[in-house]
Amino acid sequence: MINNLQNLKIVIVVEELTQLGGAERLLDYYLELFPKAPVFTLIFNTQKTLRKYEKFDIRSSFIQKMPWGIKRYKWYLPLMPLAIESFNLKNYDIVLSITSALVKGVKTTSTSLHVCYCNTPTRWLWTDKESYLKTAPIPFFVRPLMPLVINWLKRWDLKAAKKPDFIIANSKNVQSRISKYYHRKSDIISVPVDAQKFVPKKIIGKYYLLVSRIEPYKKVDLVIDAFKKLKLPLLVVGSGTQLEKYKVGLPKNIKFIGRVSDEKLVKIYQDSIATIFPQEEDAGIVPLESMACGRPVIAFGRGGALETIIDGKTGIFFEKQTTKDLINAIKKFQKIKFNSVVIRNQALKFDKELFKQKILEYIISKQSKKGTKWN
Repeated sequence: MINNLQNLKIVIVVEELTQLGGAERLLDYYLELFPKAPVFTLIFNTQKTLRKYEKFDIRSSFIQKMPWGIKRYKWYLPLMPLAIESFNLKNYDIVLSITSALVKGVKTTSTSLHVCYCNTPTRWLWTDKESYLKTAPIPFFVRPLMPLVINWLKRWDLKAAKKPDFIIANSKNVQSRISKYYHRKSDIISVPVDAQKFVPKKIIGKYYLLVSRIEPYKKVDLVIDAFKKLKLPLLVVGSGTQLEKYKVGLPKNIKFIGRVSDEKLVKIYQDSIATIFPQEEDAGIVPLESMACGRPVIAFGRGGALETIIDGKTGIFFEKQTTKDLINAIKKFQKIKFNSVVIRNQALKFDKELFKQKILEYIISKQSKKGTKWN
């Protein structure tokens, strides 16, 4: 099937390559399909991405060369639209953007096909604006201007959302948001999991697990508070701006181990009792990775988790993001016997090979309409 595209020039565009998370997993699967495609990005931090993308053709924006551009790239938020529009994509037949923010706004030619995989409409512009203005890592002398900058970016973002010829949503949850904020139709291709890498193992679980960026909106503090009271073993995987703060004064039953390799993460999932998923996510790859390893998930009952976890079969939900509700959910969980085969079978519905096949079929079906205006 990929032979249908072999004579076409394909380019991939992503927000930034400054960490390894869910968006980067999507890029990995795109690169498995199109390994020779150049990747345009605002910033490329080869150390923070563990040198994973050095063998690919990565092309960063002018922000990369600005003072403190790599470490403090968020300072240059007002310049990001200009940086995105400066990408020279005129020689490409197919533009594939993966976005949760602004890169859907790249300029393309009238004859190229632009397919955008949207993880969410720009969260800090539409749903989390107030929180972002309070917590964004922006110099104090710029902060008073941020409301003006955000309002300008909202107008730009609306125009940017009209540029892709087709939009793929990663979940029903995000599809409804795309409709609400961008007034665009979208097709759903759910987030994937590498079910050949994340596999079960017969073990007796040793600890509860939290795999997350250590940021305020991820509700890591909620989980810490619950396990301080429960005194059950909790292992926290991930890094972020709040890591050192949350590590202060921890009891012995809670352990932070930072970022780990995928190989080590598989074993960590396998050895867990269950994975805690306390935040509202647009889709959420972590629950799928846990379930692929046969481990159930205790999740906040909002967002994309509702589309992947089966309550009482592959995990359970709690209704409020409070310590009390999470504790009650864990106690309820302890009374339920879960079947690891049932859990994994649910994850297999989201296997990355199915995802790649759907993406490829989608691109080919839309490529047949090349040269037509669809907006």
